[in-house]
Amino acid sequence: MQHDELLGLVQARAALPDRGRAERAVRATLETVAERVPAGLAQHLAAQLPHEIAEPMLRVSEEHSPAEGRPSGGERFDLTIFAGRVAWRGGVSEEAALQEATAVFEVLDAALSPELMEKLSHSLPHDIRELLPLARAEEFT
Repeated sequence: MQHDELLGLVQARAALPDRGRAERAVRATLETVAERVPAGLAQHLAAQLPHEIAEPMLRVSEEHSPAEGRPSGGERFDLTIFAGRVAWRGGVSEEAALQEATAVFEVLDAALSPELMEKLSHSLPHDIRELLPLARAEEFT
């Protein structure tokens, strides 16, 4: 999936006013995901995304790498922290952040390989997993 197509889909699904808002939503969500999942998984996710979207995700993943003295399994946090971080990064309320993150996950489900989405599902706690498309979220309940 190309950069503009991905942003257009997120913009439509989240009913955002413009592409800039969609880009902030994508970036905020994926940077927060990169903090939460193992570094290797973040790199695999980034490899299947357009460069413009993957680069910030890789940067955050590298900041949380074991070389920095952090655990390689990703930082542990729940939906409340996830929503707060996405909201802070995106400059929106936590409610809007969750709506936008849900739209981002829906588009990722179409953009990434099914195997990679399954790995992402497995790496997220139940409460964050509920933001994934319904079929994925229920797959592991």
